[in-house]
Amino acid sequence: MPTVLHTDEQLLRARVDLASEIERGSTGLSARVVEAFLTVPRHPFVPVFYREERGLHLPWRADDFGDDSWLREVYANRALVTGIDGVHAEDAAPGGLRGGVATSTAALPSLLADVLDALDVRPGDRVLEIGTGGGYQTALLCHLAGAAAVTSTDRTGRPVDTARARLAESGLAPSVVRADGVDGHPAAAPYDRIIATGEVRRVPRAWLDQCAPGGLIVAPIGGAVARLTRLPDGRAVGRFLPRPAALAPLHPGGAPVPAAPEADPRVLDDPGFSFWAGLHALAAPADVDAAHQSWLAHNRPRREWFTLEAGPDVQRIGYTAPDGTVLDWTL
Repeated sequence: MPTVLHTDEQLLRARVDLASEIERGSTGLSARVVEAFLTVPRHPFVPVFYREERGLHLPWRADDFGDDSWLREVYANRALVTGIDGVHAEDAAPGGLRGGVATSTAALPSLLADVLDALDVRPGDRVLEIGTGGGYQTALLCHLAGAAAVTSTDRTGRPVDTARARLAESGLAPSVVRADGVDGHPAAAPYDRIIATGEVRRVPRAWLDQCAPGGLIVAPIGGAVARLTRLPDGRAVGRFLPRPAALAPLHPGGAPVPAAPEADPRVLDDPGFSFWAGLHALAAPADVDAAHQSWLAHNRPRREWFTLEAGPDVQRIGYTAPDGTVLDWTL
């Protein structure tokens, strides 16, 4: 889909550069996921985003500078800020906003690649996406599963209407519906794959009920992304992906896994410890120093060494040390 300022050749080169960067930075990314990033354009789904300049957040559109700087930014392996204090970049005045906090972003492409690879979507798999956002991940899922097999939900009308229109302009017609993703979407259940774009404190019961036995659920929990297999008895079990993923909560104002309190940034900036500290905060107000000593005593376990068992009632994160010691935390 060419733009007014960019040719098909420029857009193809941009997709090739992005897919190549994602592949170089990954270990074992499937060829089908790389192909999806080569094929599916990003720019139709983030036509406007914020750039920061001299303390201002300025909306950036394709025709602002008359060169290819906008295109390079869209296809860089970076998250793009699309909302500041609830004001979407498409609605912002040309003069922008001073200060403010990012309230929505277009996700880091390499993170999308990792979670889609973990989801292991096959052609024809029935997919439920919780959190449509701008629609870029929805389009990638359509490429992997086929648009007719994809259902995507979002709580607010604007993302649903905008994403549905932009997907249609790209020749894709998945089912995009306004619904609270915590409830899933029973009308099209069961699903072979369920993926969430926002963090949850626990795996919602509806997702367990609507995922087919043997299906996969990929969702952010506790600053990491869990990959779970649905068992015939209704539970889902699995582990966490290696990379950190600090994503916005699925329900703003909800209760995510508690974060560790203030501490020496050199300690909390270690992504391995930040996950451990968050788990310790589940049980009691965390003593960061004590939690850090505990983490060191267990030889700095990484998030991918932890398990998650999610049942309809009880959900636990567990870690088994080499000596057989078992630790667990109830969500």
